[in-house]
Amino acid sequence: MIAVLLCSTILCAQSESVREYQIKAAYIYNFTNFVTWPSEAFSSDRAPFIIGIFRDDPIYPYLKEIITGESVDGHRLIIKQYEDFEDLKTCHILVINDLETDKLSSSDISALKKGNTLTVSNMPNFTQKGGIVKFFNKNNKIHLQINNEAAKAADLVISSKLLNLADIFFP
Repeated sequence: MIAVLLCSTILCAQSESVREYQIKAAYIYNFTNFVTWPSEAFSSDRAPFIIGIFRDDPIYPYLKEIITGESVDGHRLIIKQYEDFEDLKTCHILVINDLETDKLSSSDISALKKGNTLTVSNMPNFTQKGGIVKFFNKNNKIHLQINNEAAKAADLVISSKLLNLADIFFP
């Protein structure tokens, strides 16, 4: 009996985390429609829109499933995994797992502004370090915190519809 209860608790916890990754993946996909990138963020009119995943992140399969076959403004959505910070200059959205907190400094995150990259993470103090969108849990729901100043520095325009859904971080 105890084994059954333990297994059902583990399954509930697993399904909650799966649901969380699915919701976050849907948010990330929708960012492509509620954030405007400058034309120079793309090498051509048909260049792909790249969503980058920094190192290992459990959101990868859920995000890949959502974006497969999709495009935004004529740019086919693709997902790439990056192992090295130096390779990140070519992505439009970068998802950084909170397990990478100790590997990225504020200057690393700030350097991405030059590449018109929307940075997304659930890292503690992410928006304070210059990140743009932070996921956080409140009352068992996923919420957003947006550093609009960091978005402007990256030459990104966030729709008022998205800003209205978020807590705004003021540096």
